[in-house]
Amino acid sequence: MPQLNKLRTALPGGPGGNTAPLPSARLRTALTVFFALDGFLFAGWVVRIPAIKHQTGASASTLGLALLGVSAGAVITMMLTGRLCHRFGSHAVTVVCGVLLSLSIALPAQTHSALSLGLVLLVFGAAYGGMNVAMNSAAVDLVSALRRPVMPSFHAAFSLGGMIGAGLGGLVAGGLSPALHLFFLTGIGLVVTAVAGPVLLRHPAPKAPEAVVAAAPSGRPAQRLSGRARKVVLLFGVIALCTAYGEGALADWGALHLEQDLHARPGIAAAGYSLFALAMTAGRLSGTILLERLGQTRTLVAGGLTAAAGMLLGSLAPTAWLALLGFAVTGLGLANIFPVAVGRAGELAGPGGVAAASTLGYGGMLLGPPAIGFLADWFSLPVALTTVAVLAGAAAALGYGARKAAHS
Repeated sequence: MPQLNKLRTALPGGPGGNTAPLPSARLRTALTVFFALDGFLFAGWVVRIPAIKHQTGASASTLGLALLGVSAGAVITMMLTGRLCHRFGSHAVTVVCGVLLSLSIALPAQTHSALSLGLVLLVFGAAYGGMNVAMNSAAVDLVSALRRPVMPSFHAAFSLGGMIGAGLGGLVAGGLSPALHLFFLTGIGLVVTAVAGPVLLRHPAPKAPEAVVAAAPSGRPAQRLSGRARKVVLLFGVIALCTAYGEGALADWGALHLEQDLHARPGIAAAGYSLFALAMTAGRLSGTILLERLGQTRTLVAGGLTAAAGMLLGSLAPTAWLALLGFAVTGLGLANIFPVAVGRAGELAGPGGVAAASTLGYGGMLLGPPAIGFLADWFSLPVALTTVAVLAGAAAALGYGARKAAHS
């Protein structure tokens, strides 16, 4: 799988390279830890949003505007991070962003107005977006060197970290103030980064042999991406967008649909997204085997069609239990589409490709909740949620259309 990023890095054992065997197992473990840390810290912040809303005295609308700071900060830095990875290496940028994310998560609990909250969330979002691009770029390099489609396992670690962070936050929310809780998360983040970071800093990003030959056959810099390659990167970015749209929609509207439309008890309603996230985690843990057996194209198509069927059941089912089943099927279907899309974009264009696909995907997560809200006002929430199924089907169609570029 040819790559075009960080061409100056020599192969271990090659001319000018380190003659020691590549510690791929240690690199994979360290990267997995950073993916889990990213999900853990983000979920820890999310579960304290109600308490911080009360602390700042923000209304629902002003809180919504403040929360856009996370999105704005992430989108602004995602493309910049791609350039930083080209210059300094994705490993170093991942570690730096891990430190910044750990430090910035303590800031929201120190604010006392919606304006100050929005400003510090710009910083938090910048660190979060930068870390996502950097660690995905590092993962793409490692996947290429390992010659195994293990990208879903990294995203499974993110999902597991998020589940642990949300669960821990729920347990301590009644006994710890937001300031103390988030300060505690800062400490955890810094310790984890201090333990896992040196592994990344000691070793350059690995390269598959054909990556060097294809990218720089005569020691010259790699050529710029062709127009066709850019279009393929954009295509996989749109596939990521279709997936993230559904994840954002279910996170914000799934529980309300169960409680408001299907009259589920609050506990059952709250379990809707947890079941979706659990199914997505399970799907990602089995993603490597799935990719090895089916290939990228079939995995994308099967995942999109499964998610579409699951969401039609989840949005239109007459009972809460059938809707919960639909949410779980949707999670299984969506699980591996985003990792495959971002990984393929990175194979084509290095950190810049990861940045482009991640930015589009993150845009889908931002687009989902407000789009569902407007459609629910115009029609109904169940009808609005069927758009998740429509976009999942679109991801399947686009994945099939990209089959010639997918190396399946």
